[in-house]
Amino acid sequence: MQIKRLEHLLDTPLFRREGRQLLLTDGGATLVRYARQILALNDSAITQLRQNRVAGSVRLGIPNEFAGSFLPEILGRFAETHPDVTLEVGCELSNLLLARLTNREFDLVLGLHADGAPRETDVTWPEEVVWLTSVRHASYTKSPLPLIVAPEGCVYRRRMIEALDDAGINWRIAYTSPTLGGIRAGVIAGIGITAMAKRTVPQGLEQITPAIAKLPRLKPVEAALHFDSATSSPAVLRLVEFMAS
Repeated sequence: MQIKRLEHLLDTPLFRREGRQLLLTDGGATLVRYARQILALNDSAITQLRQNRVAGSVRLGIPNEFAGSFLPEILGRFAETHPDVTLEVGCELSNLLLARLTNREFDLVLGLHADGAPRETDVTWPEEVVWLTSVRHASYTKSPLPLIVAPEGCVYRRRMIEALDDAGINWRIAYTSPTLGGIRAGVIAGIGITAMAKRTVPQGLEQITPAIAKLPRLKPVEAALHFDSATSSPAVLRLVEFMAS
């Protein structure tokens, strides 16, 4: 009801439905950008007026691709409003990050899950996954379809293989790299195609839309913030609020 009221006020649709997914329209994406700026100003005002400033350190684990897209905006806002908090950031595949969280090497981890997030966290959201190719090569026309993937355990690797198997499309692993830079380099070179969260698409790669090639739709993955709500410091809990907003 609130979304409908907002759409009526703005006289523009904010969401569009594709199958079971609810995606932002161009107007919705514009509103989100302004809303984040408003939230940042709100956070800054509240922080400046608080008598007790949050301080300490946070050890954050985050997947490689999110470190280059999702993280800079969050860290910029957080650093501005919490100058007394020190951040230590580590980037790996989600399964490796979660293992290190279990060993108490991180205070907070953003993890991606193919089968839904574990119940111990309530801070979750879906991430749309898309096929990606080089802007200069047409690797998606080859058969078997060459894939560029991260090592076993990567949720994107699993999504690609499941979708292609279900569609009866022949594929092969053409290139494997544990880093975002390595995967990006392989795609740009035309070795194959890959997939990742839509909002993390790196420069030099483009989404393979139905107008470019007919590939099966990829199921979304579940993003979740993993932390111990009972023992986490105020600095960790405040960063969770920023990342979840």
